[in-house]
Amino acid sequence: MADAPVTTGPIRLTLMMGPRIPVPVPQPVTDALLSAQVTVASGQRSGFQLAFDLSKNGLINTALLPGGFFDPEIRVVLVVTVQGTPTVLMDGVLIRQEVGVSNQPGQSTLTVTGEDLTVLMDLEDRTGTDYPAMSPAGRVAVMLTRYAQYGITPLVVPELIPQMSVPTHRVEAQNGTDLAYISELAKANGYVFYLDPGPVPGMSRAYWGPEVRLGIPQHALNVNMDALSNVDQLTFAFDGTAREEPRARVQIPATKISTLLPIPEVSILRPPLALKPAPALKKTTVNDAAKKETGSALAETLAKAMESADAVSGSGQLDVVRYGHVLRPRELVGVRGAGITYDGLYFVKSVTHNLQRGSYTQNFTLAREGLISRTPVVRP
Repeated sequence: MADAPVTTGPIRLTLMMGPRIPVPVPQPVTDALLSAQVTVASGQRSGFQLAFDLSKNGLINTALLPGGFFDPEIRVVLVVTVQGTPTVLMDGVLIRQEVGVSNQPGQSTLTVTGEDLTVLMDLEDRTGTDYPAMSPAGRVAVMLTRYAQYGITPLVVPELIPQMSVPTHRVEAQNGTDLAYISELAKANGYVFYLDPGPVPGMSRAYWGPEVRLGIPQHALNVNMDALSNVDQLTFAFDGTAREEPRARVQIPATKISTLLPIPEVSILRPPLALKPAPALKKTTVNDAAKKETGSALAETLAKAMESADAVSGSGQLDVVRYGHVLRPRELVGVRGAGITYDGLYFVKSVTHNLQRGSYTQNFTLAREGLISRTPVVRP
């Protein structure tokens, strides 16, 4: 998206729908759209909800709704255009519709809810599919090729700790749907899996890899800074029991001797943002580690440490016009005005876009591993 401020031009929302290939909806559907909400979170399935005016004699009520235009599995693409630059907010499918009929004129509504295209990966149980002599990354790449017809291109990062089973000893088999197995493999390696829609409508990038906490930070969220404030309120929380120190024991092959695995350093996959990381007050044990190969047990231990690394969280709401930019999830952002303890860089865990006529607000959550920023100055 262009880096110019939003305040210099209008914000436009484009709605596209269709059974397989989405196309711009008819003008009466655009006119009937009351609101759109899109939630995007790191490592989770994204979702959306659209609300329409359901007038008694309107096109939606008389033709489109009974004709299946809003039925489940209909593909939906939402594009927001700022400064003439389009950004795809959502590429998903409908899964639910609700009709609210009122005696009051103009109060009847149609509300449709959907999720991103990962829902298509969760429809067929493929338990028993074998992947001989394939690493976790290789298995994920094979599964994602099944969805190329939806414009999904895979970006698979090889796992940090090699895990290749010898076919004569063990053959890896899938358990559950593609989405369940891909998510299981990601969690076991301290990785995340999500779909990133765009850069053009009808295309998405399937990312399987470590949570990326690098790059140029977005424009800072300012609070308690008088005229420079662009966020009404920011709330921070520091959970002292959030971080855990996992331990795992593995058995030395051909012996009955077990040894304690060293704790992997989380910063290998997640560069630190805080100068004072939260201490690991909890000591946990990785279950069944002795039955697994050393590589798998070590990867799972690292994943457990990664899962509980963020002890500091933040949440708030902003008006896009006042902020001047569209806050993007899964990237870094600076915070100013919250004091030495909580100022600095954060990772944007999730963003909820709320769009109505004349209004565009965003709810967001932030995260990092501790207190006090490692960078003395953030991008204004």
